[in-house]
Amino acid sequence: MQVKPELTQLVFDKSELKQKVYRATKESFDLFRTTTREINNHFEEQKRAQQSNIHFEFADRGDFEFQISFGGDILLFMMHSNIFEFSRDHQVMKTPYIREDATRSYCGIIHIYNFLADSFTYQRDNDLGYLIGRVFINRERHYFIEGKRELGMLFNNFNTSVIDNTSVQSIVESAIEYTTNFDLLTPPYDEVKLVSVGEMRASMDKKSIVTGKRLGFRFQSDTD
Repeated sequence: MQVKPELTQLVFDKSELKQKVYRATKESFDLFRTTTREINNHFEEQKRAQQSNIHFEFADRGDFEFQISFGGDILLFMMHSNIFEFSRDHQVMKTPYIREDATRSYCGIIHIYNFLADSFTYQRDNDLGYLIGRVFINRERHYFIEGKRELGMLFNNFNTSVIDNTSVQSIVESAIEYTTNFDLLTPPYDEVKLVSVGEMRASMDKKSIVTGKRLGFRFQSDTD
């Protein structure tokens, strides 16, 4: 059988590229894991020193997931196992860094979610978490973040930003700071003043009242 040489080269080149991106992302994710654990240890030391009863906990949840709990919040870090490329319209595709080498646009992704700790403690399966940032990492370990406020503004220079101990600590600390300042707000009264008998029974039986930091308790489906 004769297979076109260019097809063989394409398959090998693309596969090797994705493997390099995966390794860079996984190594970066493991650095996030180690750094977050160390930050949690710092909180625990301060807790003992101040004789505080504030809850802190680091938990591994497999090769691609870990979390840190602090106060009433959880930050969940999750690495996607696949590799992605940006759409042609994405702003990063217009940078000189990508134009010089299109393979730099292939990235792994680490998602950072914020949940209320009570959502897990009381098994409120309908509660909402928030994606506060996603970290894109390429084969050269260059990165940038799409995210909320501090995260999105501070870490968006794909050309020069490289994942290392310092940058990872800064990202995790910024995520914790954002989460701490991202308070639970009550929804407008008119949005929650009516509830059917069926909805109330469901909420009693299945904890179906939805809670999120920008929703408060509400019985309607979230449309935001």
